[in-house]
Amino acid sequence: MLAQPQRYGCWLAHGPKGAVAELAEAALRRDYVNGTDSSPVVFLEGRYVAPAYRRLGIAQRLIEQVATWGHQQGCVELASDTSLDNLPSQTLHNALGLEETERVVYFKKRL
Repeated sequence: MLAQPQRYGCWLAHGPKGAVAELAEAALRRDYVNGTDSSPVVFLEGRYVAPAYRRLGIAQRLIEQVATWGHQQGCVELASDTSLDNLPSQTLHNALGLEETERVVYFKKRL
């Protein structure tokens, strides 16, 4: 991330006394992103909210910052993913205004 600051972004929300309340990381993806129609796409790579700061609207504000950054980079879509069994994350994605586009099961074979 540090070697390619034009491709990656990281945002922190601080709580009282400077404690980190939430972290969001995003990247500009120029490869195909499932469910999108454009390129580049700002992709939410990861996020974490400290338990004491959950359900306070911090995630919404950070996602707005990620979206603004992506728009400034020429993106017209924001995308993210989560695992099929991570229902809390799916609920949060929906609450943040993201819509589900598809479900995928990946396979591999060791060679």
